[in-house]
Amino acid sequence: MRKNPAATLALLAFSSLITSLDFTIIYVALPDIARDVGFSGHSMQWVVSAYAIFFGGLLLLGGRSADLLGRRRIFVLGLVLFGGASLLGGAAGTTTALIAARALQGAGAALLFPATLSLVNTMFEEGRQRIRALAVWAMAGAGGLSLGALLGGVLTSVFGWQAVFLINLPLVVAGVVAAFPLLRADGPRDRGRGFDVPGALTGTLGVTLLVFTVAQGPESGWTSTSVLGGGALAILLLAAFLIIEARKHDPLLPPRLARALGPVLAVIFVFGATMQNIVYFLTLFLQNVWRYSALVTGLVFLSLSVVIAVANFTAERLLVRIGLRTTLIIGLLLGAAGGAVLAAGMVADGSYRTILAGILVYGAGMGTVFPAMFAAAGTGVAEPEQGTAGGMANTAMQVGVGAGLAVLVGVANAGTAGLSGDALRTAAGDGLRTTVFLAAALTLLGLLAAARLPGRRTRDSEVTVASAASALPQPKLSS
Repeated sequence: MRKNPAATLALLAFSSLITSLDFTIIYVALPDIARDVGFSGHSMQWVVSAYAIFFGGLLLLGGRSADLLGRRRIFVLGLVLFGGASLLGGAAGTTTALIAARALQGAGAALLFPATLSLVNTMFEEGRQRIRALAVWAMAGAGGLSLGALLGGVLTSVFGWQAVFLINLPLVVAGVVAAFPLLRADGPRDRGRGFDVPGALTGTLGVTLLVFTVAQGPESGWTSTSVLGGGALAILLLAAFLIIEARKHDPLLPPRLARALGPVLAVIFVFGATMQNIVYFLTLFLQNVWRYSALVTGLVFLSLSVVIAVANFTAERLLVRIGLRTTLIIGLLLGAAGGAVLAAGMVADGSYRTILAGILVYGAGMGTVFPAMFAAAGTGVAEPEQGTAGGMANTAMQVGVGAGLAVLVGVANAGTAGLSGDALRTAAGDGLRTTVFLAAALTLLGLLAAARLPGRRTRDSEVTVASAASALPQPKLSS
């Protein structure tokens, strides 16, 4: 029994904030990083993609490790690795060193995130209690995406871009110190279950190589030998992974769990590829087209943070009243509409006022979808597989982020080659606006998957939530 559930939840939400913060805290600092370290306009995406690729590629292994070795152990190990990588990032002076540091950060996050999500799903009883816990956890995660831009702007302006890495060190130390008194101790390792080394190797390498190949396509050319060869090898590795998993007695990715979670994983993939990437392009627009400073750019995102926080708590009530399916559909529609309104306001002679309506509607969509999709990924999953389910959910999101960013960056940069000065500024603005429109339109693809989720209704004051894993044994829901 937890002695202090509020403090425990605060710690888990805090760790969610850390992993999501590092997606966007780097965005505002990108122009300064590119200038000081030497990134080109296209290669700059690797500062973001390296994190997403290793985060997504190692999540299944991270989730499995949490289930087998203990969630608190993996939670602490993930924090320590994340902190060490942040120190390396702050000291990096070359493009290679910086990308390597971001990759190691992604590896640390891949251990930390599924451990955190499975702790939320196992330490809080399924039903109202867990939905409330997930709402707080999701608010920290979704809020971290926009708060990162604000914090990145302040730190870059006052201390330089290195501070966006070094700020993680005190956060990590605080998390490690708090983990031991607040999180329940892990029991002995379950010797009856193995790591599925062949599955871990083929799955991790296949996912990592696939996202890397997609990210490299716009720069090297989709018909280049490296891209075609990498894509073919990734497909072979993933095919081998599926064959291994189908034959394993205790697989890394249980096929029944993958089938049960298929619709919600598709929603999460679309969310990562579209809605989550909009912040990246808005940040570039504010700094490169409107010439906002890093600090002012960060302040623009303050309104987004507030809207996301409000929407997270609203989503908690929607989940209780109308279920997961309808809540997800509402959130996706808000995200798509908000993205379109945001793009309409991204004009060369515009200002914060022209994008404010878009930020508000888009933020409402972000805050609604984020807790709903992770609630769907954990509802109805047996406790020994919560880490695996959390790893699958965030793998879908990180693969979506990496793949979507690569494609959308290609669209944004399509008309800028060989330009400079005002011509480059105009072309960049047009490309970024078109990209946000495209991301908003593609968000609607998530509706196809969301519609496949089963719907349930609230009954007798009990929380009834649509389970994305309805094929699995369902624990009784309690208030």
